[in-house]
Amino acid sequence: MRLVKSIFDFYLNASVHVALEVMALTSVTLFLLDIQLNCLLLGFTGCSTVVCYNFIKYGVEAEKYLIVSNQYHRYIQIFSFLCFGVAMYFLSQMDQRILWAIGVLGLVSTLYAVPLLPKSGNLRSLGGMKVFIVALVWAGFTVILPILDTQIPYSWDIGVLFMQRFLLVLILILPFEIRDLKWDSEDLRTLPQILGVQKTRKLGVGLIVIFLLLTFLRDDIGMAEVVSRIIVGMVLLGLFRSKLDFGKRYLASFWVEGIPIFWLAIFWLLSEVI
Repeated sequence: MRLVKSIFDFYLNASVHVALEVMALTSVTLFLLDIQLNCLLLGFTGCSTVVCYNFIKYGVEAEKYLIVSNQYHRYIQIFSFLCFGVAMYFLSQMDQRILWAIGVLGLVSTLYAVPLLPKSGNLRSLGGMKVFIVALVWAGFTVILPILDTQIPYSWDIGVLFMQRFLLVLILILPFEIRDLKWDSEDLRTLPQILGVQKTRKLGVGLIVIFLLLTFLRDDIGMAEVVSRIIVGMVLLGLFRSKLDFGKRYLASFWVEGIPIFWLAIFWLLSEVI
């Protein structure tokens, strides 16, 4: 049992769960836009997410961003280097037309943790703006990259999809902002620090309502998409309106981050039935 728990903790701490979350959101985009699955893009998205998140979590505290003293973190670092190598292989096999977009998103992700100049702050230090930066990058990876990869022309539905994805990621970040409230420096100026916990919860509920309403602005919409979004919206509403303690172990790091995976599973099942 202890071994299973250790593997599960490594699965969470090494950002594998986050990577699956990003891959699930990318897969939802493929389903919604009827795009052929590109395993190279999906693999790159997952591996690069592991590298990016582990660098943000552990690299910024390491000496010169590389040397870690904690043995457990060293294992995560080795795993991250392996994922980096696999991600570079996937990247080398991909079409050049989306490399510039990956470069821009990668640069923003790097600047989120590493300052552009030695005496300047990173994007993470921009107070309440950091959640919007993260949501923008996630929306870019899970919506824009699949579209650029298949060269689908821009449409109204794609714009709505991008906005919904941005809102969904923003909603998913809020529980983590609440969870980290007791540890975050006041200089970060996170939304719970600015608004308070209760107002942040109310903001989350408001964003969920907007997320659901945007579904009906699309020109081409299937019943499976509507039902799956409503189910996910109800789960999110229940989460934000409940008295659950987001600081509780595994609640945010596993269950909240698992919602996109749950959405993909529900959407796929409904697509097969409806």
